[in-house]
Amino acid sequence: MPLTAARRAVKESVSGLPPAFWWLWTSTLVNRLGAFVSTFLAIYLTLEQGYSATYAGLVAALHGLGGVVSSLGAGVLTDRLGRRPTLLIAQTSTGLSVALLGFMTHPVAIAAVAFLVGMASNASRPAVQAMMADIVRPEDRVRAFSLNFWAINLGFAISSAAAGFIASYSYLAGFLLEAAMTLACAAVIFVKLPESRPAPVEGAAGDEPEAGLGTVLRDGRFMGVVGLSFLVALIFQQAYVGLPVAMGEAGFKPSDYGIAIAFNGVMIVLLQIPVTRFIEHRDPQRLLVISSLVAGYGFGLTAFAGSVGLITLTVCLWTLAEIVNAPTQTGLVVRLSPTHARGRYQGMYTMSWAVAALAAPLISGSVIDRLGADWLWGFCAVVGTVAALGYWGLMRNLPEPVAYESEARPGTGTGTGTDTGTEKSGTAEKADATG
Repeated sequence: MPLTAARRAVKESVSGLPPAFWWLWTSTLVNRLGAFVSTFLAIYLTLEQGYSATYAGLVAALHGLGGVVSSLGAGVLTDRLGRRPTLLIAQTSTGLSVALLGFMTHPVAIAAVAFLVGMASNASRPAVQAMMADIVRPEDRVRAFSLNFWAINLGFAISSAAAGFIASYSYLAGFLLEAAMTLACAAVIFVKLPESRPAPVEGAAGDEPEAGLGTVLRDGRFMGVVGLSFLVALIFQQAYVGLPVAMGEAGFKPSDYGIAIAFNGVMIVLLQIPVTRFIEHRDPQRLLVISSLVAGYGFGLTAFAGSVGLITLTVCLWTLAEIVNAPTQTGLVVRLSPTHARGRYQGMYTMSWAVAALAAPLISGSVIDRLGADWLWGFCAVVGTVAALGYWGLMRNLPEPVAYESEARPGTGTGTGTDTGTEKSGTAEKADATG
């Protein structure tokens, strides 16, 4: 009986989504399955190439800076050129730049190409999220974003495990294999995914003016959400910067950190789909408030964890917050984005995570060195509380989604031409042709 119920739950979780979504999902999974370079880049630079840890950190920072730079530009391209062309450009550029990085030996060349890889790899995110919002019905979007998040983590878990074996054979093979799999994603997009950008409705030009970056920046409610997203991202980034450093200083072995953090990926793979079934039709305000608190205090409790087992329990706690927060947050961003400016809005949202990834190592290192790791975990609890209060205030009296008519481009498989999952918030209704 439990097996029958589980099969029914899985079927309900994956049913009703258009074929285009599954091709996009497949390209995401293949892309993450091939994400080897980010896993072994620091080891490659220090052990294989003989550079210092400081230089490896600089290269990682430049890679992150590239992602920050490309976020907004990719959002603009997503709206102007379309989702499909932006994805093709981003994936092809990523494949070629990753392959090129494997052949670089001069420190300046490595740093420059790593910056390009960061730009190219991050450029696909606004287009993926905008395309997903285009092709999936509003009531299914949280489920769709959750399935995509699940694919990202499943692929990353497998690629992380495989990276060590590939690196032991040949680092260059890892670079070339990632490049090949990224180009395979571009091929899937080219063959199977038509353009999904909704065509403007006849006679509705005055209702859907061209939106520029100024429009996004003046949208007070949305920019508030972007700021809160940055705070939550700062917390989650401590799993990869603050936690390993703090555990090392406390005398734990690298394998101890590996065991603890492995539970993050395992829990996401096992629980993302069933948890999403539970939360997908619940109040997003409450979900974001609770997940922010659980994330902040989950990391905060690390200050009282003196063993690998207790640290693993804290990892399990904040992982639950991540499982709830990721699809809910992305769904909220889509809801607050006018259809004709989804790329720019998604680009701004993506930038909040890119900036957090850049800032988190600097913040965690400074706090641990000057005050100690316990202060870092207390800082996480405070930031989680601030984010929860922010979501509670910003999302009060959130207007119901505004229905509008849109015509999808031919072949998108979106079913009806009506989207009820987007609202024009704040000043997003105003025309702004800049950016």
